[in-house]
Amino acid sequence: MRTLRPLLLPVLLSLAACGSEPAPATVSTLPKDLATFTVASAGTLPGRGWDGVIEAVRRADLTAQTAGRVSVVNVDVNDRVKAGDVLLRITAVEQEADANAARAQLRAAEASAAEAEQNYRRFAALSGAQYVSKAQVDQARASRDSAAAARNAAAASLARAAQLATYTLVRAPFDGVMARRDVEPGETVAPGRALASVYAPDALRIEVAVPQTRADAIRRDPTAEVVLADGRKLVPAEVIVFPAADVASHSVNVRLKLPHLDAPPAPGTTAKVVFAADAVDADGAKGGVRIPASSIAQRGELSGVYVVADGRLLLRQLRLGARNGDMVDVISGLQPGDVVARDPVAATRAIAVQRTATGGRRD
Repeated sequence: MRTLRPLLLPVLLSLAACGSEPAPATVSTLPKDLATFTVASAGTLPGRGWDGVIEAVRRADLTAQTAGRVSVVNVDVNDRVKAGDVLLRITAVEQEADANAARAQLRAAEASAAEAEQNYRRFAALSGAQYVSKAQVDQARASRDSAAAARNAAAASLARAAQLATYTLVRAPFDGVMARRDVEPGETVAPGRALASVYAPDALRIEVAVPQTRADAIRRDPTAEVVLADGRKLVPAEVIVFPAADVASHSVNVRLKLPHLDAPPAPGTTAKVVFAADAVDADGAKGGVRIPASSIAQRGELSGVYVVADGRLLLRQLRLGARNGDMVDVISGLQPGDVVARDPVAATRAIAVQRTATGGRRD
């Protein structure tokens, strides 16, 4: 063993020297024509804003509550109506017949109830002189109570038949504008069939979905500006941030009540909402991150982008917020300054080139 020690020492030293050699530096094999962009704060991007849809606070979708045929339609789209105006009529032949039958049944029930009441009083008076038995008095009382119950049931049936008859006249529930008309004269309708839609133009609002990371900043500074489709700019009367986030998109709804306008926009049209908190929040930080939708790679239910890091392309998972046109807000996964591939398909090809250049080794 003493003769082997001098031989083993140089071998061990040489192995230690080999293990201490630095690993070769990563060599970038990215194609030069791979298009990338640097993530910037959304507050610095042009056209910053949230797209929302204008909706009426008071809107009524009128449906048929009885069956029949539409006989008269008095209004059309864009007509202004007053509360109580008759919008259309439905034939009321069957409904009126049912109401007349219910009235006749009520009169018969009232007569029976009156007769039963008189019989009971007669038996009650004779029972004092013991001309009738107690069992006969109890029977007369039961007949009176049964006749009174039948009379009440007939009255309820009449009320129901009369109410169904009123459903043949469809009236405006409030002052407003006709938004839609779904039937024509002569059509047969059944309960639940859509007839018309009315909205009040003096009360409008907008709802937009913002990332949950921006909700607190908007709560602290609920200042906003609304840009309508025709270019008009206005300040909302009230900004309400919902307390809970949507489970699917992780976004928070913000409702903006519009002030009264002489020429109000039509419900269903889009408008852009710009929050003051999106430019600079209370902590002095810029707004969130927004990237092009075309740069996002979808892998089943997961969304991600290819990020350039140390000369390599890495797929990074994202949590996305609301989409605004061709841009998507990123809730988490990216920071300003990250370099992202514009085309995920081209990035996949570049990864294949990287693996070929490194001998198929997977990082």
